[in-house]
Amino acid sequence: MRLRTAPTRSICFVAGLMVSVGLVRAQPIQNGAGGTSSFSQVTQATTLDSGIELRDGTLLMQITAMRDDVIRLRASRTGTLPEDASWAVLPEARAASVVVVQDRDEKSVGFHTASLRVRIDRANGLLTLLDASGKIIQQDAEPLQFEGDRFRIAKAMPLDEHYFGLGDKTGAFDHRDEAFRMWNTDAYAWQESTDPLYKSIPFYLSYRAGISLGVLIDNTWPCSFDFGKTLGDTFQYRAEGGPADIYILYGPSAKHVLESYAWLTGPTPLPPLWALGFQQSRYSYMTQARVLEVAERLRKDNIPVDAIYLDIDYQEKNRPFTINHDTFPDMPGLIAKLHQEKLHVVSITDLHVADLPGHNYAPFDSGMAGDHFVKNADGSFFVGPVWPGPSVFPDFTQQQTRAWWGTLYQGFTHMGMDGFWNDMNEPSVFTPLKTIPGDALHRIDEPGFARREATHREIHNVYGMENSRATFDGQLALKPDVRPFVLTRATYAGGQRYAATWTGDNSATWNHLRLTISMLKNLGLSGFSLAGADVGGYAGTPSAELLTKWIEIAAFQPIDRDHAEKGTGDHEPWANGPEQEAIRRRFIETRYRLLPYLYTAMEAGTHTGLPLLRPLFLEFPDAALDHHPLDVNLDASGEFMVGSDLLVAAPPFLDKADDYDAKLPSTGWYDFWTGDRVHEGKAPMTTGSLQSNEARTQATPFVHLHPELATLPVFVRPGTILPMAPLVESTSERPQGPLALRVFPGPDCAGDLYQDDGVSFAYKHGEYMRMHFTCSLDHGTLTIHVGKHEGHYPAWWHSLAVEVNGLAANPSSITNNGRSVTADTSDHRLAFTVADDGSGMDIVLHN
Repeated sequence: MRLRTAPTRSICFVAGLMVSVGLVRAQPIQNGAGGTSSFSQVTQATTLDSGIELRDGTLLMQITAMRDDVIRLRASRTGTLPEDASWAVLPEARAASVVVVQDRDEKSVGFHTASLRVRIDRANGLLTLLDASGKIIQQDAEPLQFEGDRFRIAKAMPLDEHYFGLGDKTGAFDHRDEAFRMWNTDAYAWQESTDPLYKSIPFYLSYRAGISLGVLIDNTWPCSFDFGKTLGDTFQYRAEGGPADIYILYGPSAKHVLESYAWLTGPTPLPPLWALGFQQSRYSYMTQARVLEVAERLRKDNIPVDAIYLDIDYQEKNRPFTINHDTFPDMPGLIAKLHQEKLHVVSITDLHVADLPGHNYAPFDSGMAGDHFVKNADGSFFVGPVWPGPSVFPDFTQQQTRAWWGTLYQGFTHMGMDGFWNDMNEPSVFTPLKTIPGDALHRIDEPGFARREATHREIHNVYGMENSRATFDGQLALKPDVRPFVLTRATYAGGQRYAATWTGDNSATWNHLRLTISMLKNLGLSGFSLAGADVGGYAGTPSAELLTKWIEIAAFQPIDRDHAEKGTGDHEPWANGPEQEAIRRRFIETRYRLLPYLYTAMEAGTHTGLPLLRPLFLEFPDAALDHHPLDVNLDASGEFMVGSDLLVAAPPFLDKADDYDAKLPSTGWYDFWTGDRVHEGKAPMTTGSLQSNEARTQATPFVHLHPELATLPVFVRPGTILPMAPLVESTSERPQGPLALRVFPGPDCAGDLYQDDGVSFAYKHGEYMRMHFTCSLDHGTLTIHVGKHEGHYPAWWHSLAVEVNGLAANPSSITNNGRSVTADTSDHRLAFTVADDGSGMDIVLHN
């Protein structure tokens, strides 16, 4: 459902203006010359309890410590700071502060906390950020500069520093040597060089020799990030307007940076359990009969699945919140039937409202009555062509408009629809401009903001997020004790609070499958743990081999949605015949068996901010000798972590039949499929930044692999206790049989399990169950500790099926709390079942 044009990275169209992404180094200037001014000296310094305020003529800069490890910098050219308001940063975080210790001498002013030291050179205004030991972790290359309403930031780029984040930007995982625009854009069939895309997440994570720093530049205006593409030693940021409002989050670990970012902007909330199941979609299942046919085939073929999507053709003439009763004559009956099949229903609800005065179209009539639509500069309502034809657009910057939008879901919610899909919300308009004109007017009426008008240029990048917020809040208002599920295409920093997302209109090519891995890694590093890509590729028909391999890899990614464009071949798992279907079913089944592990990781992320899909360096910052992130190596680019303990090792180029060496970030790994220890080789690996003239080598563990269509290498970290469930075909089913605990002995051996009802918020009131597991090896005797059940939610199992892998020899005996246990043994693996009454146990495998 997309426009068929894709802008390139070199030039992009923003609100009717052609803007070059290329940036040039500013020449030294005099304040006020040509309307340009830079903070080039400190003429006045005023101490604050939490920081310092600096002036250079009319230029004002305020630097404060929100926490010992979080610094905020705000600046203005007018002598007065702009309004302190944010769509991204939580109010409670913005109100945080700590008392600092002031530092000043003849050459510099600044302050320090327990973790950081801020120093500003009096003579040139350059800011340097150091850690507590005095090591420089960030440094200005040039002073902060204003040119009218625009501003520019320039930072030094050490040769061995790497850059991640910004959401799902294309290209290499590492953004070094690349430049990107922030302007949410409908980018149908985007390619590796396409920019901008659908999202504007102005947060990046720098990583240098294992030390991480996060930077959020909270500005919704059109802006650009240049990571040395123009000047190889200088990071440059330019904004076309808006506030200079910068948050700097110090690690030193990348994990801690992400935890701080979640504190700042909010974590991904705990989704309904079914959202982690397999989801089937296409544009479009054209009739009610076809939807039922697909659903019945999924169940007949015993393919686990939890959701089916309805794209725009279920609507009357593509009008949101309507139903085409000719093709969907009984929507309530359809939903009831799908629910009987234990399938959830997700329907698309685009934000463009058909401009239909006098046609008894309730969304238009009620929206007009409440004055809820975006207006042109002259006060008339903006009308633009989209799928329903001429359409008007809700003004989501008004809290009352968001509340009105939420009420539009009442009928669908009453019918039993389970989730909603906000597409086209960049917003996309079928004109050469591709969106609402930049001078159109929004009315900001929002707690924490001054009431005022704002142009679309200011609001554009946050518009999709506020659309998903309105949908999310509307679901909560209609069903207060049911976790909402919203899927959005466009969003902004902090949008993870309201919706899952996906990478938009990708293509059915091997290259797009390869790009998906780096895009989802960067989305996870940008706050979005619940993210995915259209499985099989949206644009075009995938080959049988491509669809199979994509389904295999997507089984280990957070959102697993098979989706396809109108006019393309079948994408469903049975496409291409029974041999391909059998492979695909096996991987979807594996996902369902892993749901206890996946759900536990998702719940932990609501506290830690850590994504489900992770780059290797997040778990293994010391994998390389020089501590560079292993993922930037081309030969490791197909690899990713699922939670902390599973490593998926797809080949770097998935369409090649050549053997390859999967790099392992440590030793002692196990094969997930067999439980056997991996036979590792050692090979020299070039380390260090690609920009460095010096390269070192180290012996790196690897496993030599031959790619096969029916297999995907997955490895388990030594020291893992992996919870798995009996197979179900829907998360609505209660698993039958014991909970499986697969034990892979190794250092710091542990595992966790979290369970709740998967639907409601009762877990906030104690209706959950947690378990913690450990194992330790002492002189050949292995002890497995199973913690007691914590919380009030009952377990679905009554016993544990324990499988211990990698034993050098079978134990002489096994006891559970002192009582003898009988086990089956084979190939350095043993299995046994023990009762679990919730009180905990110690299982000892005696030498």
